[in-house]
Amino acid sequence: MAKIQNSLSAGILAAIRRRRPTVVARDAAVDRGDIVIASYNIHKCVGTDGRFDPARTAQVISEIGADIVALQEADQRFGERAGLLDLEHLRREAHLVSVPISPFSAKGHGWHGNVLLLREGAVSDIRQLKLPGVEPRGALVVDLDLKAGPLRVIAAHLGLLRHSRAQQAEALLRAAADGVGRPTLLIGDLNEWRMGKRSSLKFLSPTFDPSHATVASFPSRFPLLPLDRVLGNPHHLVTSVAVHDSPLARVASDHLPVKASIDLKAVQHGESDPRRAALIGTDSA
Repeated sequence: MAKIQNSLSAGILAAIRRRRPTVVARDAAVDRGDIVIASYNIHKCVGTDGRFDPARTAQVISEIGADIVALQEADQRFGERAGLLDLEHLRREAHLVSVPISPFSAKGHGWHGNVLLLREGAVSDIRQLKLPGVEPRGALVVDLDLKAGPLRVIAAHLGLLRHSRAQQAEALLRAAADGVGRPTLLIGDLNEWRMGKRSSLKFLSPTFDPSHATVASFPSRFPLLPLDRVLGNPHHLVTSVAVHDSPLARVASDHLPVKASIDLKAVQHGESDPRRAALIGTDSA
């Protein structure tokens, strides 16, 4: 098993050396350290109308306008587990590049359906975690070197069972613990709507604050549950959170995308940001 893991790590690092995604900076906001993050469960490109439409999903990803996007359910669940999006189209039209990983299957794009898209920056390290629990679940741990500074992104899709989510939350904490001072984001469909002691995400505290900036993202037509999250360490890394609510997003998936801003430069300089989650709500398009 150790030999297999070492071989996998070597393959990932080789892929990173071949493909270090670098795209031109967006605007002055990036110079200030304000970076837009998004998490989107694309529901295998099947909309609430029952139609499989990858082009529609790609259009929603484009209209979000984020610098870093974590996607869930980006591959088929069974069979060949093929990737469902045209990654070249996303690179060309949305200026987003898929972070290079060793896919779960030969025709897949992601790791247990998780894909991380990047607009600007370089990848310095990638780990692919197999999460504990009844269902097969995984997470990506990606260290980025951005213009505003270093950042670790943990992109995950947690399980449907509460006990599994608790185990997975503890595994993600271990992944965050060796960041050597890197500001860290935990983003994805965490499949938990409960708050406080009843929440399976309580194990994330105090590294992450599961009660911070929760916005209802599911179901997309009438969102009630905050299943999709963007959590930061330190906590003031995330300055605003909203759902991306557009006519297209309401039909393209059963989840709405969640969109957040982070101020990486302020964190690098040790500043405490009074704007933390000052803007929480809906980003209508």
